[in-house]
Amino acid sequence: MKITNKYVVETIVFLSYVLFAMAWVGGTASMSQIMQAMQINSLADASFISGAVTFAKIVGTFLAAWLAIKIGVKYAFFISTALVAIGVFTPIAENYDILLISRFLMGLGGALMIVYFNPIVLRWFDAEERATINGLNAVAFNVGTAVILWGMPLFNELFGGWKNSLLVFSAVTAVLAVMWLLVDWDKEADDAAAKAAAAATNQAPYGYLQGLKDKFVWNYSLCYSGLLAFYICLFTFYPKAGIVASKWVIGFGIVGIIAGILYSRKIKARVPIIRWCGLAQVAMVIGLTFSSNEIVQTLCAIVLGFVIFLPVTALVTIPHELKGMTAAKITVIFSLFWSISYLVATVILWFFGKLVDMNNGDYFSAFVLITVVSTSFFLFSFLLPEPSEQEA
Repeated sequence: MKITNKYVVETIVFLSYVLFAMAWVGGTASMSQIMQAMQINSLADASFISGAVTFAKIVGTFLAAWLAIKIGVKYAFFISTALVAIGVFTPIAENYDILLISRFLMGLGGALMIVYFNPIVLRWFDAEERATINGLNAVAFNVGTAVILWGMPLFNELFGGWKNSLLVFSAVTAVLAVMWLLVDWDKEADDAAAKAAAAATNQAPYGYLQGLKDKFVWNYSLCYSGLLAFYICLFTFYPKAGIVASKWVIGFGIVGIIAGILYSRKIKARVPIIRWCGLAQVAMVIGLTFSSNEIVQTLCAIVLGFVIFLPVTALVTIPHELKGMTAAKITVIFSLFWSISYLVATVILWFFGKLVDMNNGDYFSAFVLITVVSTSFFLFSFLLPEPSEQEA
């Protein structure tokens, strides 16, 4: 039996990333129980787990295009889903090393998976549908996170504890991986299309070297990297500084994505919504970060969640709408996009922590840094191409 319905294909892709988010965030939410069960008392060991995951994201996203070129997108996506399912070892790990490897491989699977969204969408959906599907994929992680933040106690009660909940998440992911193998995908046809596109433009096939020389890749990545650094910071350092409004960002982020999908279906211009939402983001970051009023912080968090995710559909759709785009090229572009973004964000967050340490636990200088960095979405929007202005 072959799966040929594009909506079934998208359902498998969407649910796979939702399950990744549920397994990942569920494991993080259960980390205190995991550490207690293993008698791990070192916060450094716990921090190393997070660091290993960040490293997995950087490496995984960078290698994603290479893996897809070697074995094809179909089997590369299967490997990413199988790696996520390896998270089954998180609840049953008997020592710290197995736990660390389990979390690293799961993070690697998620990093690969996010790159493969784009060639899958390009392959299965027409141009007029891609903005909607890109938006759905962009909200998948938030959906999984929201389900865990509000539903983990219910899952634990239903399945008999956090261990069983994580085991169920991994088991469902494994089922999705098997289902993905039934998707009808012809690698040879993809290779032939990529070669034909390269021949038509008298160019060599688009690889890592071409991507690293492409100004668009750098402008595109740096546009997002500052916002990504802020977003990670929001859920790691902000609560430690006493700013606990992050849950509102997640909830209204889902609303923002839905609005972004509807907007992108009606309005073809991509850059304006990125630019003006980027400006609104900076204003809301300032209010959330530097106001001492809890009501102001909450309102800024609500608006911030909306304006962070409202332009995401437009942002991820831009490469799809550029002339001469192929599955091979878009895989390389997003491979470099995510790798560069996570690398830059990791460096920024290191400087953030360093500033807090240098100022004896005072966050003010670090918050100034992350606020300045968050302007990247607005500033680099002026360097992004507008697909709707391309010549026919």
